[in-house]
Amino acid sequence: MSGQSVWQRLVEYARPFQKQIAGALLLLLLGTSAELAGPFLAKVMIDNHILAIQKPWYEFDKAPAAAENTVQLDKKYYVREDWLADPGATTAQSPSAVPVSVLVEGTAYYLVHGTVQPNEEKQVTALPAENGRERVEVTLGKGADLANAGAALSGIRLTTSEVKAMYQAEVPPILWLSAGYAALILLSAGFNYIQILWLQTIAQRIIQQMRMKLFIHLQKLPVSFFDKTPVGSLVSRVSNDTEAIRELYVSVLATFVQNGIYLVGILVALYILQPQLALICFLTVPILVLLVYFYHKYSSRYYAIIRTRLSDMNATINEMIQNMAIVQAFRREQGVAEEFSKVNEEYFKVKLKENNLESLLLRPAVDLIWKVVLTIIVWYYGSTSFHSAISFGALFAFVDYMGRFFEPINMIMNRLSQLQQAAISAKRVFDILDTEQEAQQGQLPAEIERPRGEVVFENVSFSYTGDEYVLQNVSFTAKPGQTIALVGHTGSGKSSLMNLLLGFYPVTDGRILIDGTDMSRIDTQALRKHVGLVLQDPFLFTGSIGFNIRMYNDAITDEEVRRAAEAVKADAFIRQLPGGYEEPVVERGMTLSAGQRQLISFARALAADPAILILDEATASIDSETESAIQEALHVLSRGRTTFIIAHRLSTIQHADQILVLSRGQIVERGTHDELMEQDGLYHKMYQLQQGHVTVATNG
Repeated sequence: MSGQSVWQRLVEYARPFQKQIAGALLLLLLGTSAELAGPFLAKVMIDNHILAIQKPWYEFDKAPAAAENTVQLDKKYYVREDWLADPGATTAQSPSAVPVSVLVEGTAYYLVHGTVQPNEEKQVTALPAENGRERVEVTLGKGADLANAGAALSGIRLTTSEVKAMYQAEVPPILWLSAGYAALILLSAGFNYIQILWLQTIAQRIIQQMRMKLFIHLQKLPVSFFDKTPVGSLVSRVSNDTEAIRELYVSVLATFVQNGIYLVGILVALYILQPQLALICFLTVPILVLLVYFYHKYSSRYYAIIRTRLSDMNATINEMIQNMAIVQAFRREQGVAEEFSKVNEEYFKVKLKENNLESLLLRPAVDLIWKVVLTIIVWYYGSTSFHSAISFGALFAFVDYMGRFFEPINMIMNRLSQLQQAAISAKRVFDILDTEQEAQQGQLPAEIERPRGEVVFENVSFSYTGDEYVLQNVSFTAKPGQTIALVGHTGSGKSSLMNLLLGFYPVTDGRILIDGTDMSRIDTQALRKHVGLVLQDPFLFTGSIGFNIRMYNDAITDEEVRRAAEAVKADAFIRQLPGGYEEPVVERGMTLSAGQRQLISFARALAADPAILILDEATASIDSETESAIQEALHVLSRGRTTFIIAHRLSTIQHADQILVLSRGQIVERGTHDELMEQDGLYHKMYQLQQGHVTVATNG
């Protein structure tokens, strides 16, 4: 499957939620915009208000009428230049107007007669106090942009109350801008909270539907698929791989969109603040694109191997846990541990390669680029700080934006690994979904009437692979209500016959007729609703005893559950359990004996009231006393339904209407028990051997 196809299918899963996703992304855009607007407000606050006291001032003997605001200190009136509608005209009309400056040195504020630029070279010298007022002399450096460079200007130190008076007009704007900054932060936090909640909910819903679709699809796959696919690998795809895809919709999508908006917004803001330095940031973009390209190229190889190795580990763990009794009984703990260690080591090595790649191309590389850019910025501002007209607010905003510029890049680069994992995981999930389902046979409807139970095999041959036939030209007829027994040595084809009847595998040659209808024309799922199956190793699901008999079929009442249990003589031991039919069953029913589990599986099959009943070595795990009760129940319950019994213990099938003896995939003998015993053939030898009546001839 191509990468493009994977992304297209991921988009298709998200399409039903496109409105919600668009809403979440809109909130993300609004939250990001609110956050990016913060430094601009800070710039306005610093340049226009906090540092406004350092703008040019004029001293008047009386308050000018054209002034927006005035500050009175020691019988003098001070007006900031930007408070005057026309500074030139106002000062021309007031001969007493004197230019003054407010100089800030540390925490001290000085009122200096003359014009002093904030960034000029200057030296402040303290003079003896006069009338209790601290006096200073400010000597301007040779680099000052004034005609009187090197001149000394006199000044006084402002008191705290005087500084407050000169700042008084700026307090309301600062408070409003601070409130605006706080509001932007709250809005950004609120928008981000809602969009994260939306995206999380949408992602959980998407993955919920994907998991359900995957789970249902697994149930429709042919048995041959599960024969060659480890259980742990399938569990990994349903749980781990879908979880990686969930992270794509939640973390990766939000991170890429949010930080993409961040980057564009920051680049625009940097260009507005300082076009020359913004160009440096633009030049880093191609370098970052190259990093992403090389990371994607090499990491995709590693992540495919990582997910495969993880599935192998899950399969190994699953196999070991399921067969723990065998492992411990044969003292194979060391061998199993070595096998797991090998798989674990392979996973560790490829994971280490992926970590090395991330360490080289992700954050360290981005940090290196950031340090280089920061060095250029420091050099630029350091070399031009005394000559350029850049304001402190602009410098603050620029450094703030630069810090924000590379953090989104780092976040995007760090999410690339999750992006790769999600892509590989999605491919693995879609590989399962693309596996062809069990073939839906025939033209008959999905629902069929209960069969009478006539089953005819006509020259049926079957091969699992190639030309190695396990069944060859098998023909027999089972009349409705008859009991057909299948016997033979291991590998003779008994279970394969029943696999064909259940539709687990298609017939290679010949055909199977159900009530005269070719089975290939009958929907397999519809047929199985009328077939009951009891296996040699019964499997009980986690739940209650009653649940395991009902087996998800709510149409079966509690009374029918009890009747089925009574029919197979299971009711007696069930009633002795503390919870009765509501007694909890742990995984695989390991708290029950093998015979009890088998009786419950009998009750399960009989409660479904099948037209055709298949017993595959169903009495192998039952003791002689229980077997006698089962045989008695089967005589009653097999009436009205066609029953197939696969058995090694020939004593359990003597009542069968027809016994088929198989050898190497062919029926070599057929008849009732008495008829086969009279033939003195293979069946007779098998029976005598099991009864211990076979004598071994010796020479001499």
